[in-house]
Amino acid sequence: MSRTGLWDSHAHLDDDWFDEDREELIAQLKLDLEGVVNPGCDGASSAKAVALAEQNDFIYAAVGYHPENLKDIPANYLDQLAAWAVHPKVVAIGEIGLDYYWKENEPKEVQKKIFLEQIDLAKQFDLPIIIHDRDAHGDMLEIFQKEVTGVQAVFHCFAGSLEMAKELAKRGYYFGFGGTSTYKNANKVREVMKYIPKDLLLFETDSPYLSPVPFRGKRNNPGYVEYTAKNAVEVLGMDFAELAEITAANTKRLFKKIK
Repeated sequence: MSRTGLWDSHAHLDDDWFDEDREELIAQLKLDLEGVVNPGCDGASSAKAVALAEQNDFIYAAVGYHPENLKDIPANYLDQLAAWAVHPKVVAIGEIGLDYYWKENEPKEVQKKIFLEQIDLAKQFDLPIIIHDRDAHGDMLEIFQKEVTGVQAVFHCFAGSLEMAKELAKRGYYFGFGGTSTYKNANKVREVMKYIPKDLLLFETDSPYLSPVPFRGKRNNPGYVEYTAKNAVEVLGMDFAELAEITAANTKRLFKKIK
């Protein structure tokens, strides 16, 4: 048992921001956390995520192409992801989804096509998907209402409305909460956290991004998931150990290849 009993269900330990102290940080995380899920965002980062998972027993990988990384995507990218999908430490396809915030991203229809292709791949290998949804809530909800069946999902760093959350929760999808849930102006995020069933709740950091209070503006790391959990304890009026146990069980239920 780790010091906190927590999982970080979404962290990018492969990111360059960790190059100087990655080994030291991982050694500390092994004491503090039950485990970390590290999603890839393209071919190179997915390969790094798999390598980190192979080197560390408590780290697991996901592989996929993020909507910001679709320019010049290899023609055989699905074959590449499929080769990783059978790896025992690859527990999901992700981070995948839609991002309409950055105007330089590929057109919406291209994003949707590649998103749906990766969802279909996840179904083929009976893996869940890790969803990125930025300024695309309407299209994302419509896709999950009309086109997605037979695959489990977590909506990473959920930022949609309570109404959207109700529709997704009805379908049994999971919700990831990270540093943004600690921000003063994040009342809508905390409203969703209060609403959703506790068995659909995951904690994450999205390291090295989106550090929780009191580290906002500084590099995030998976150890800071403890601050998100402590904030959730206050929001939900629950005991820390109980919430850690529930969210750890949720993480392992969703990412069922985790042993």
